[in-house]
This record gives sequence, structure tokens and C-alpha cells, in this order.
Amino acid sequence: MKKITYALAMAVSVFASCTGSYNVQGSSSVSALDGSKLYLKAIKNNELKNIDSCDVVHGQFNFNGTLDTVRMVNLFMDDQSIMPMVLEEGEITIKIDNASQKVSGTPLNEKLYDFLDKHNRLDNQMNELAHKQSQMMLDGIDEDEINQKLSIEAAQIAKEEDKLVTSFIVDNFDNVLGPGVFMMITSGYQYPILTPQIEDIMSKATDKFKSNPYVSEYYKIASENEARMQGLEPDGTPTPTQAQPQETIDSISAGQQVNNSPFSQKVLTDSIKK
Repeated sequence: MKKITYALAMAVSVFASCTGSYNVQGSSSVSALDGSKLYLKAIKNNELKNIDSCDVVHGQFNFNGTLDTVRMVNLFMDDQSIMPMVLEEGEITIKIDNASQKVSGTPLNEKLYDFLDKHNRLDNQMNELAHKQSQMMLDGIDEDEINQKLSIEAAQIAKEEDKLVTSFIVDNFDNVLGPGVFMMITSGYQYPILTPQIEDIMSKATDKFKSNPYVSEYYKIASENEARMQGLEPDGTPTPTQAQPQETIDSISAGQQVNNSPFSQKVLTDSIKK
């Protein structure tokens, strides 16, 4: 689910009442970061905005400021996304090395990175199947037998991933992590669509989650696209031929973007990655 790894930190803010301050203490052993300028960025009104900035000096950096709302942000070096985090009240610690990135110290960040660790393990298991396939072929195992065995393993990993993501969103409907991970799983699609997973999530969703601007707009457009693929207007009436040309249906079926809403553009950052 590599598309997931490109999206999380662009999640929408939840406008909870909050007055306080944040303090982010960071350390890095990555030489490319030393001497560079780092930014905390978040999406606001469909645009990527700078929240804060600082310099990396001898592998150390620090952000601090007043916090008016808990929000998901992304750590950038210039225009390159590094990692996601939750900007919340408290002492936040960031550690970056060549093997991993970690944010800790506050409740939502601890919860986020526990989830990311579990998701990365599943990603690694899926990637390992390619090595397993090569080894089985070298061992002279029949190709059909290899494909059958590995397809079963891949399906099981995908099922576990689906359960992990869905459970995490459901458990975090009413804080920034729920909408954040929802954006994460949907932003890789070329246009808004309804999948069984999304339908399952929305069937359980709280009013607060449904009213989140990103979630609400995504579900609205995805439902309209679904109706068009079924040959109907969004209100369920048959679609007039002139309003629903066959080429539009074909474009949707082929996975091409067919509406010009800013929401349909991929607003992504390369965030959850090893």
C-alpha cells in the first residue's frame, strides 16, 4: 500500500478548541539534513501552508510556538517531505537516522507511530514475497505452484493491512488521526471512488468524522462518480445521454480523472517511509 506512504501528513485539521503551546526537539544523524532549513507544513483551504521553520545545527533542531488547534503536519526539508507528525500540546521528540524516523512524547504521536510501525511491517512482508518468489524459482518449484502459494500469502497480508487501517480510523474518528489516515488511503486514487473498505468505514462513522471537510467532500464526489458509473445521476435518476457521454464512463472505468474539483487533485506528501 505504497500510496499510503505519500499522504498522511497532508491530512485536514480538526478544529478542536485548544489553547497552549508546542515544543518540538529534533535530532538527526543524517548528514544531508545538517545545515538545512526545515519546515512544518499543513494543508489549509486546499493549499500547503508553512506553520513553522528552523535550521538544523550540528544535527539538532527545534520548533516551538503557540498552538490554537491540534493538527497533522508534515516535516519538510525545502520541498522534500520527510515525515508526518501531530502538532499538539506537549514536548514532542523527533529522531531521524538513515534507517527510520520516529516522533514520540505526546499521545497522538505515540499512537500514530505505533500504527506506522505495524503498517511498515506489513509492507515489508509484502515486499519479501518478491524475494521468496525468486528463491522458489531457483529451487526449481513449478511456477503455477509458486503463484498459487504466494497469492494466498499476499491476500492474507492485504487482509491484515485492511483490518489494521480500518480499525485505526474507526478508533480515531473524533481526532485528527482518523481523517488523516482516511486521506492517506484515498489520496493515491486517481479520482474519488468508493471501495468496500471506504463504505465500511463510512457506515460506522461518527457525525464529527463525516463532517470533516476532506472526508465530506471525498465521499460526496466518490458517490457521484459511483452513480455515474452506474448510469445514474447522483440523485438516482437515469442520466441523460447528453450529460453522461460514454467516453466519460470509459474514462472513469479506466481510472482517469474526470472532474476538475481541487479536491480531486492529489494533494500528497512523501511521508510514511523508511
